[in-house]
Amino acid sequence: MTRAGMSKFASGTHLLNNQGKLMNTFKRTAIAVAIGLAFSTGAMAQAMSKVEYKSGKDAISADYKAAKAACASMTGNAKDICKAEASGKEKVAKAELEAKYKPSKDKSYKVRVAMADAAYAVAKEKCDDLAGNGKNVCRKEAKAAEVTAKADAKAQMKTVNARDKAADTSAKAEVKSADTSIKASDKAANTTANANIKAGEKITEARKDATADKRDANYAVAKEKCDALAGDAKTNCMNDAKARFGK
Repeated sequence: MTRAGMSKFASGTHLLNNQGKLMNTFKRTAIAVAIGLAFSTGAMAQAMSKVEYKSGKDAISADYKAAKAACASMTGNAKDICKAEASGKEKVAKAELEAKYKPSKDKSYKVRVAMADAAYAVAKEKCDDLAGNGKNVCRKEAKAAEVTAKADAKAQMKTVNARDKAADTSAKAEVKSADTSIKASDKAANTTANANIKAGEKITEARKDATADKRDANYAVAKEKCDALAGDAKTNCMNDAKARFGK
């Protein structure tokens, strides 16, 4: 590879690396969504057999029936929370089973979405123990946490896809340039650099989308909190919320 080609390659790689890590997920008192699953299929467990898959489905079904039965003796909102927890665990378990049976980035993404949905369903039910503005704020916070979890999951998936595509493009370019002229090597370096630049742009775009979704959700929480106030206090609260979230 020529000096010029190496320079272009380094430039493109530097741009991708400077994108940094994804923003940490927001922490909410009403809900905590664990989304630590890796997207890389290489980091996932080896695909299970059909027998193991069927056994897993049967176990999930049995666990759900048992959990649901345990809710029968409860009353009021406690029963609703119990049922939401049982349903959420079942959905997450099913998503995880599918990801283990046929590992893929899409299946891993669906696991994270299922976890966010399940946590939101439970948190929303817990908010029913409150009343008035407190209940409204609780629900907005639960929704904001769900939006945050899904936005981060979506951005992570787009990031992995962009990096995988860049790596694939680079690998193909290197294969074509093998044992050929210096000109071909320079072309391969340019192709790699451009692929990395495009990946960096896609990652940046994914981050912006995630940030916008989370900002809107958190603005909704702030507005709901302002509704508990009146007069100048409410006006000042709303102005502050608009300034903080760029509205």
